[in-house]
Amino acid sequence: MTQACHRKCVPPHYKDAELSKGESVCLDRCVAKYLEVHERMGKKLTELSLQDEELLKRLQQGTGTA
Repeated sequence: MTQACHRKCVPPHYKDAELSKGESVCLDRCVAKYLEVHERMGKKLTELSLQDEELLKRLQQGTGTA
């Protein structure tokens, strides 16, 4: 995330020691998008894991073995 947002928002040759307003806003938005995607992926993976556990329980109940 750090490298991707840096490449996207900060020019390769620095002109000033501080970030410009535009660079700062770009970085804020970039990080927010990454965090949103990370949260969505976490929720989806949790959902899939719970579905797998439920399927495994049903299979074990149906066959009587693990």
